[in-house]
Amino acid sequence: MDLSPDANKQVIIQLIGFAVKHRRVMMKYLEETGVYQSQHRLLMEISKNPNVSQKSISNLLDISAATVAVSLKKLESGGYINRKISETDNRLNQITLTEKGNDVVKQSREIFKTVDQRVLEGFSDRDKETLAKLLSKLDGNLDNLEAEIKQKAN
Repeated sequence: MDLSPDANKQVIIQLIGFAVKHRRVMMKYLEETGVYQSQHRLLMEISKNPNVSQKSISNLLDISAATVAVSLKKLESGGYINRKISETDNRLNQITLTEKGNDVVKQSREIFKTVDQRVLEGFSDRDKETLAKLLSKLDGNLDNLEAEIKQKAN
C-alpha cells in the first residue's frame, strides 16, 4: 500500500518534530550539568576515547579544528579537562577528563538513561524492535541519498 505524497510528508514532519522535541528536552535536562551543548559533545567523546588528540576530536565529531580548540580552552579553564603534549608526537595535545569532567559525563549518562526510558514508556520489546528496524530502513535510505549527492558532486 503506497501512501499519498501528503501522507509521506506527514510522516517526515512527525519524525522531524520528534527529533526537535527530543533535542529540546535533552538540552533542558543537560543544562543541569553546567556545560554548553557543544562542550558536552566534546566531553562525551573524550570519555569514550581517553587521551584523544584535538585533531581526532575534530575528525570524529566533524567540526573544525578552530571550534574544537575554542571549546577545549573553555573546558580546560572550567576544570573539566586536562591537556598535555603527546610523548610520541609533540604536535599533538592529548586530552583527558578531570574528576569534574567525569562527574558531568556520569550525570549526563544518567540523564540519557532516564529520558530514553521515559520516551519509550508504554512500548513493548516488540514495539521497540519494530521501531528500530523501521528507523534503520530510513537511515539506509538517507545513506543512499547522501551517496547520490556525493556522486553527483564529483
